[in-house]
Amino acid sequence: MLKVVRTSKFRHVFGQAVKADQCYDDIRISQMTWDSNFCSVNPKFVAMIVDASGGGAFIVLPLSKTGRIDMSYPTVCGHTGPVLDIEFCPHNDNIIASGSEDCSVMIWEIPEGGLTTSLTDPVVKLDGHSKRVGILSWHPTAHNVLMSAGCDNVVILWNVARGEAVMRIDSVHTDLIYSACWNRDGSRILTSCKDKTLRVLDPRKGTVLHEKDKPHEGSRPVRAVFVSGGKILSTGFSRMSERQVALWDPKNFGEPLTLQELDTSSGVLLPFFDPDTGVVYLCGKGDSSIRYFEVTDEAPYVHYLSMYSSKESQKGMGYMPKRGLEVNKCEIARFYKLHERKCEPIVMTVPRKSDLFQEDLYPDTIGPEPSAEADEWFQGKDAPPVMISLKDGFVATTKAKEFKVHKSLMKTTAASGSHQDHSGDVHSLRKEVKDLKAAIEELTKEVC
Repeated sequence: MLKVVRTSKFRHVFGQAVKADQCYDDIRISQMTWDSNFCSVNPKFVAMIVDASGGGAFIVLPLSKTGRIDMSYPTVCGHTGPVLDIEFCPHNDNIIASGSEDCSVMIWEIPEGGLTTSLTDPVVKLDGHSKRVGILSWHPTAHNVLMSAGCDNVVILWNVARGEAVMRIDSVHTDLIYSACWNRDGSRILTSCKDKTLRVLDPRKGTVLHEKDKPHEGSRPVRAVFVSGGKILSTGFSRMSERQVALWDPKNFGEPLTLQELDTSSGVLLPFFDPDTGVVYLCGKGDSSIRYFEVTDEAPYVHYLSMYSSKESQKGMGYMPKRGLEVNKCEIARFYKLHERKCEPIVMTVPRKSDLFQEDLYPDTIGPEPSAEADEWFQGKDAPPVMISLKDGFVATTKAKEFKVHKSLMKTTAASGSHQDHSGDVHSLRKEVKDLKAAIEELTKEVC
């Protein structure tokens, strides 16, 4: 018997928008024409960039706060120019970074339960770019390491806890950077640039390890992400302005492993890759659909699965980390699609009859625990991500740890630059305690 159809457990994945009462309504999504996601989500909050007069703002809502959002709902509004990108920290659900046209990056701490008043003072402000900052990405495994890329063609790696730029990659890119992302353990950075080159960089040395000229012939923006096995998936345009998706092996960058043409739409395709299932989702800005493909090790490598379509186009897209999904409903991905005036969650499900935990759909996934501290990583330590099982759903066992993490973030920010004074303080306090103990002993003897 000839095998006509490739067997895959993700062949029947279907997308479904949630009911109207589960959406976030009456939110004025930003009108900026920047090609970022405009939305970031984690198991606690959803954040969206909104229109703001006189500066830039974004709104952070607890996931449970669905329905109509009041016009007077507090926002995070410390930037003096429009916000271009936001991203939640993967190791602490209450910390979010934002990059803006005012050339700065700000780190915010969202209180437990959401905002009650507007936030205007960041925990840390990072200044180092000379033009607007359009791309942010937290390190996947090292705590408090943030990458930012600006329109000054510079990539900066920050130690957020100290509030300082540790690595500045400013001589590699000759033009505007379109996208920048980490690989799974954060030992490599992948960038795509307006000079039509894909580059794989060593983040701690700032050197180019591999590069590919003209991965796509067209002049419109290229996006690229690392997929499993160190391969690279890129989306771009052909010379005839047809949208393409290609898979590359950086060790042999000459020819693509596969190159497929999709359609003639003009929106930039934002790729979201799920390393646990090997499925990549392509969401076009201005499209009304999400295509998904499975990336495998056998030719043709990128297999088209299906497409979710709706009537309204998307202005941005948020992607929920694996630990925020409902495993008992066989949900393998959840997107937060931004419309003109609302945010609509879209759930991707594998149809299964059983409601028991499906081990083949949920291998161990990346947890919120970092596997290295910022200083260790900058000194050269590479650590694989700390994995967790989703068997009983994700339970926030890291509550105490998270609290400690953000305490230390607060503490180290306050202490940055004044370590000597603090050691002096500690010394005098110890001396004081010693004297007091001696005095108590004296008094105890007298009483006896």
